[in-house]
Amino acid sequence: MDKLSFGEKTFNAINIAFMIVLCFLTLYPFLYVAFSSLSDPGLLAKHRGLIWWPYGFSLNAYKAVFANPNILKGYGNTIFYVVFGTLLNLIMTSLGAYFLSRRNVFFKNTVMFMIVITMFFQGGLIPTYLLVSNLGLVDTVWAMIIPGAINTWNLIIMRTSFQAVPISLEESAKIDGASDWTVMWRVIIPLSIPVMAVMVLFYAVGHWNAWFGAMIYLRDRNLYPLQLILREILITNSTDSMTTNAGVDKMPIGETIKYATIMVATLPILVLYPFMQKYFVKGVMIGALKE
Repeated sequence: MDKLSFGEKTFNAINIAFMIVLCFLTLYPFLYVAFSSLSDPGLLAKHRGLIWWPYGFSLNAYKAVFANPNILKGYGNTIFYVVFGTLLNLIMTSLGAYFLSRRNVFFKNTVMFMIVITMFFQGGLIPTYLLVSNLGLVDTVWAMIIPGAINTWNLIIMRTSFQAVPISLEESAKIDGASDWTVMWRVIIPLSIPVMAVMVLFYAVGHWNAWFGAMIYLRDRNLYPLQLILREILITNSTDSMTTNAGVDKMPIGETIKYATIMVATLPILVLYPFMQKYFVKGVMIGALKE
């Protein structure tokens, strides 16, 4: 290998230093919340400035969080929305992408044009609410799943990925008597696992973080997702019931309860990322290639 010049060494050193700083700036807010949630409430209330480790060690905030029945109910609701919502997303997006990726389909370009328009022009909140209301979905779990069954951008990515599958494989399958359903589920989908994994990640994260739709369409608190419960705790400062259930003083544990709630709501979806990361870049790049 050729020796690096002084300029190349300097450039690499600057890049490495910049990436280290960038990683620190990205990671520290999460560490701040984690350390704060594990800190003793009294010591944390007296501290000012950055936090590099937990001040004292206390799990009272987490005990208060898990003692709140709304948190556990919100967890169950969110898991339901994520599992069934993502499953419906994958099925509907795959069906649409398969149709739009096939050759010699009548009005394919017209349908694709109408779909792409929705990325730039939408009906707005009031027409969408009226539609959901007239369909009888308000205050039901389906209001969190059906209206967003297909994301236009994800549909385009999956369609492009399906187009990259060689037409000869489809023709061979049809010569053997395979129908379009068989071609899709036994030929196209197995060859598009990286893109499917990316779609799972995109849709699952979207459902996990969803709160606005729940705030608009849901009235029954038993249907609230975890993120809406988290919003109430952070914005309306509603930690009184949690401190009462945990049998601890309201002050100053209220702040640590907020940090603990953020950690409880964030960690599960972060655990999903390492398992999907190996598919992420490959899947996006395949879906981004133009035929």
